[in-house]
Amino acid sequence: MKSNKNSSRGRQEGKKSTPLSRKNFKKDFKKIKSTPKSDESLGIRLNKYIANSGICSRREADTYIEHGSVQVNGKLVTEMGYKVQPNDVVKFDGTSISPEQKRYILLNKPKNYITTMDDDRGRKTVMELVSNASKERIYPVGRLDRNTTGLLLFTNDGDLAKKLTHPKHNVRKLYHASLDRKLDLKDLEKLRGEVIIEGKKVFIDAVSYIDGESKSEIGIEIHSGRNRIVRKIFEHVGYKVVKLDRVIFAELTKKNLPRGRWRALTNLEIANLQNLK
Repeated sequence: MKSNKNSSRGRQEGKKSTPLSRKNFKKDFKKIKSTPKSDESLGIRLNKYIANSGICSRREADTYIEHGSVQVNGKLVTEMGYKVQPNDVVKFDGTSISPEQKRYILLNKPKNYITTMDDDRGRKTVMELVSNASKERIYPVGRLDRNTTGLLLFTNDGDLAKKLTHPKHNVRKLYHASLDRKLDLKDLEKLRGEVIIEGKKVFIDAVSYIDGESKSEIGIEIHSGRNRIVRKIFEHVGYKVVKLDRVIFAELTKKNLPRGRWRALTNLEIANLQNLK
């Protein structure tokens, strides 16, 4: 009996001393599995990194990543949520890329230019007016229709562009509208507050006659970014806008900026935009 007991204990001790016991194996396996591919608390998503490099949009970058066009530190990456770390080397089709310097350009748009990157019908685009403003690829923030003049911002800062065009941030836009006839006071009063345009509410922050001008010259402040919304507001009360000029956008003004010319924003203006709530 004694020898059997000792032999049993010996077997147990031998079992405990085995380096690849079931218990130890599980522990080691979990440790390997939990090692992250990239530090989620740092860096930026790979598609944003590519877009910031001026190659394409984020959506297009997802397609390139999926099809194997991107390497990080010499290894192919097809994971959509992969985060690029500060010291990573990213290559796109074999060429190293890096995020561009952020650019912010303000244009005083003239008439007869459309707000688009290019036009297959050969019409003039706003991109022609800022072609020499930046070596980085910049985009217009929002839109002004072909016959509307005034302030238009361009940038390659996607986060800021998204912020400035999202309704929840209530970005200020002030327009000078010239109407086809004098605006009656009763019709002016109809435009104070909310109006229903095409079945949807539009809030008018302020509307008034312009001091020293004919009563066909109206100042109107809104934060809606809907297409041709100012023209539709006046059509709602029976007037046609014959000339429309955006004179303030997100507290930026046309001061010292002639029609058809552009300028880079100052550091203070950039900081003010980034601090918008």
